[in-house]
Amino acid sequence: MSEAGVRPRVDGRTLRAERTRRAITDAHFALIEEGELRPTAERIAERAGVSLRALWTNFKDMEGLFAAAGERLMERQRAEHRPIPPELPLDERIERYCEQRARLLELIAPAARAARIREPFSAQLRKNRLWYLTIAREEIQTLFAPELAAAGPGAAEIVDALTVAATFAGWSMWRDELHLDVPGATAVLRRVVTALLPVAAPA
Repeated sequence: MSEAGVRPRVDGRTLRAERTRRAITDAHFALIEEGELRPTAERIAERAGVSLRALWTNFKDMEGLFAAAGERLMERQRAEHRPIPPELPLDERIERYCEQRARLLELIAPAARAARIREPFSAQLRKNRLWYLTIAREEIQTLFAPELAAAGPGAAEIVDALTVAATFAGWSMWRDELHLDVPGATAVLRRVVTALLPVAAPA
């Protein structure tokens, strides 16, 4: 609030611009989720109910749209994410972690499949992927800190292996290449995580 205790008024044009940007990014995701992995700007604008000019007014180019879409996808993940207490026993942490990763990976799967097509030609999509990988690694390092500490010099390799298994690279292999259903892919993820993590020595 301001010093006078009055909530500052948001400019109407700013609110409209935010709504338009949200409509455009949501339209982008909706088309991808329906199987249109390379939607054009024209299709996105049509789906959002805005003019093509409005799309380019709000986003300078497709890279700008990819940046906003990446942030929107991260918002969705944060809304679905439930922190796992790091003090839980290892087997319970693994169970909760794998169930949650499966849910979140299914959430981002359509966007991740679409991004793979355009990623070689888009610096922003590569940046988005690095962002997701960094967050995934940080969660692994925090949630399994005691076990990684017990691994000693091998901890870095374990984190690398877990990052592959618990991000879309591993999930896509199980779901898209081996054609496992979600419970089957989750079971494989659980087995991999369990096998990789050493049991921490008691304090």
